[in-house]
Amino acid sequence: MNTTSPEPVGLRERKKARLRQELINTAVRLFHERGFEGTTTEEIAAAVGVSQRTFFRYFASKEAVVLAAAEGVDQILFEALRARPADEPPFLALRNAMRDHWAHLEREGLHLIGATEDLSARSPEILDTNLRYCRQRQEQLAEVVGERAGVDPATDPRPSLVAAVFFAALNNGYQNWCSEGCQNTERLLRSFLEQLDLLPQAIGDDWGTPQARSA
Repeated sequence: MNTTSPEPVGLRERKKARLRQELINTAVRLFHERGFEGTTTEEIAAAVGVSQRTFFRYFASKEAVVLAAAEGVDQILFEALRARPADEPPFLALRNAMRDHWAHLEREGLHLIGATEDLSARSPEILDTNLRYCRQRQEQLAEVVGERAGVDPATDPRPSLVAAVFFAALNNGYQNWCSEGCQNTERLLRSFLEQLDLLPQAIGDDWGTPQARSA
């Protein structure tokens, strides 16, 4: 007779979540070190200490791991935006959500931001996957912006425009960070916030004359 008590569901799910995150972190590290094409799913599994079969219980492919890494980071941002005061204007709420989202990311999460972007630049397969996901996350952000404003992005184009401009600003910030060596993640946050702070001026009609700006 088996007298061993079954493992509580909550504990079992937490173990699965930890293993899934470990697979993501390890895969991104190996992709970064060896290249996407030069890393196999068997090697990822072995580095974590599980079988290749276990890997495929969590992810259908290597591309799916990269998407999972990006999705995890973005979901924290979306939740941070939902938590902002309802009366904050969209771009201010997004700027503050980015700041809040950064504060709650663990160190591995910060690493994944730079690593997945770097992989996209180095691997055509990852670039194609990332481009598809960028469209998806832009639509997801538009939904959250629409929820806050009480409008439907399907009939009101403003949430989609806000989402597109927001991610364009982040891309500018990322490129500026890379031009400085892509080293310090706190500097990456400052670069993002600097770009977001410029949005009201950049999309406004009055940029001022060059003389006025330099005064």
